[in-house]
Amino acid sequence: MIGQTVTRDNLAGGRMRRAIVYCTVMPQPTHLEKLNAAQRQAVTWGEPRGAQGFRSGPLLIIAGAGTGKTNTLAHRVAHLALHGVDPARILMLTFTRRAALEMRRRAHEIAKAALNETLGGVGQAIAQRLGWAGTFHSIGNRLLRHYAPQLALDPQFSVMDRADAADLIDGLRHELGYTRKEQRFPRKDTCLAIYSYRVNTQKSLKETLEQQYPWCLSWEEDLAKLFRTYVERKQKFAILDYDDLLLYWHVLMSEPALAQHVGTHFDHVLVDEFQDTNRLQAEILYRLTPQGEGLTVVGDDAQAIYSFRAATVENILGFPARFSPPAEIVKLAQNYRSTQAVLDVSNALMAEAPKQFRKHLLSLRGVGSRPRLVAVDDLPTQAEYVCTQVLKAREANVPLRRQAVLFRSASHSDLLEIELSKRKIPFIKYGGLKFLEAAHVKDLIAILRWIDNPRNAMAGFRVLQLLKGMGPANARRALDHLVNEGGSFTALRTFEPPAECAIDWKKLVELVVTLGDPQLPWPGQVNQVRTWYRPHLERLYEHVHTRIGDLDQLELLSGQYPSRERFITELTLDPPQASGDLAGQPLLDEDYLVLSTVHSAKGMEWDTVYVLNVVDGSFPSEFATGHTETIEEERRLLYVAMTRAREDLHLVQPLRFPLTQQPKQGDAHVYGGRSRFMTDKVLKALDSVSFQGARLSDAPLADAGQAALDAAQRIKNMW
Repeated sequence: MIGQTVTRDNLAGGRMRRAIVYCTVMPQPTHLEKLNAAQRQAVTWGEPRGAQGFRSGPLLIIAGAGTGKTNTLAHRVAHLALHGVDPARILMLTFTRRAALEMRRRAHEIAKAALNETLGGVGQAIAQRLGWAGTFHSIGNRLLRHYAPQLALDPQFSVMDRADAADLIDGLRHELGYTRKEQRFPRKDTCLAIYSYRVNTQKSLKETLEQQYPWCLSWEEDLAKLFRTYVERKQKFAILDYDDLLLYWHVLMSEPALAQHVGTHFDHVLVDEFQDTNRLQAEILYRLTPQGEGLTVVGDDAQAIYSFRAATVENILGFPARFSPPAEIVKLAQNYRSTQAVLDVSNALMAEAPKQFRKHLLSLRGVGSRPRLVAVDDLPTQAEYVCTQVLKAREANVPLRRQAVLFRSASHSDLLEIELSKRKIPFIKYGGLKFLEAAHVKDLIAILRWIDNPRNAMAGFRVLQLLKGMGPANARRALDHLVNEGGSFTALRTFEPPAECAIDWKKLVELVVTLGDPQLPWPGQVNQVRTWYRPHLERLYEHVHTRIGDLDQLELLSGQYPSRERFITELTLDPPQASGDLAGQPLLDEDYLVLSTVHSAKGMEWDTVYVLNVVDGSFPSEFATGHTETIEEERRLLYVAMTRAREDLHLVQPLRFPLTQQPKQGDAHVYGGRSRFMTDKVLKALDSVSFQGARLSDAPLADAGQAALDAAQRIKNMW
């Protein structure tokens, strides 16, 4: 089955090496048997070239919701490898590390089944050599370290997370005197959001402020100075933030010779969720493969809902026209998730979108029950309806965890959460404290970051202040001493710390000197750091045993990475989503209902879905009105919410909303307008019903042995 081997230069692990390419010839296309016609067309697009691998032009796969996008992309990866493409020369770009790992796993299973292998063999080799699979940011990190000399960049740069970036900006706001302005100056998170949007859209600062942050427009000059200082400080410390990973990669690709050199390392580039890319990411791709050779992008323009992160739907809509001849388009419309009744209302909603790749989703799961548009009197009644239906579905053998309540904004579930608690219905809400935001986790990661990059003064500043008696002034003095003595950790041995922390100081210096040795193996380093950190953890924080559990997880995770740098960077770019720090009581119930914003629910599915507040002001959001582009994104957001449902879909429409901060004689409520997306065509696919909620009984009062009151006479007698 193995044909021949050839060798090619390949970039791997940050260095050049020779790679063996396995050229295989498939006698039977068994890996295609379970695919439908459109999926098979997408997987096999191109031309096998024997020893030269597999040649294909640009390909756009429009994958509707629930149409097997991941399965199709994994089959294409396996198909390329089975037809002679060296897996080490396949670049797979995803938006989460988990998606990349899942792609590798599926490609391995597909190849193993196609080759009829039970153990190891070529299928295993393919999985092992799929080394260039990851997020845009993680791949950018690897390439930047390799091409650092060409960018005048320190290859030992550190990557800081969003929280640290915001803290750095906050410190600079204070240094520049902006916190003492007579008028309010934007807070650190707003400043970082402005900076990030401007970088990722490549718009000018003025355009960014006019379009997204008009209330900050008067601060344009001060913000420009703040961002310039922010960039200078990062460069001084050899630190990159999330946006820098794309920005520096984009700069690298702007030089034609370097762009061509990077492109020679990859025969095929595959991109998942292309509708979520921003302008920087798209331009990087086009410079990586100017003619589109071997470029495959997968996505669904109907699920483009992240413009607030600078993603633009125009990337996917304009993809075919970027090339001459235009890119091949394959549409996947056979849906494996939802019933046809759910798809009918989803199709009707998107049919009225003016600009799109038109498709009509068809279900393999039968007709199913019609979705409902439920009119309720007010928000408390909406909460009552959802709780009633959730319990009813549970008694019909639909577990709570197979049901979800989706909403436009996190605050929209407040009353529902109260009602769920009253009825003893356990629930989990997506959000909360992120793993890397936990103080003890930030401490341990800061130690590793400082050891990895002694110039990272932000990490060093945090580490030094873990010592009792080492305040900000002494910490700054120690960092200045380190810089003045050449930046080697051994220089810290000659620094005189405060007497209170002299013993702890010696232990810290020995730790950083030992672990800072580049010849020291990576395995075991996290354990050494934890041993040093343990007494400080016990002194600084409560609930120590809970926090130790998080550090246990960190140590286990560290064993999955080949080096300290890879561990720190990958953890920063794709962190776990939960932490024991400041967590509430553990959820010990047998089951739980899922509450989630629509943005957080993308990519997930449940048997029954309830969508709250389907009225104008929520769908679309009141902040989206006035611009056609933002209104259409709100349409796509509602489409994403609808297509999360497998069996039952409930769209809940409150008729009245309470007013707060109103005058004494003011109206107690306003009436909610029907969502503009609920047009006649959409309503034809829905069952419109109403829910009255709990009301006083209309039955006559039982005889209490008393005569009826003559209320009318009593009132007349008052006068």
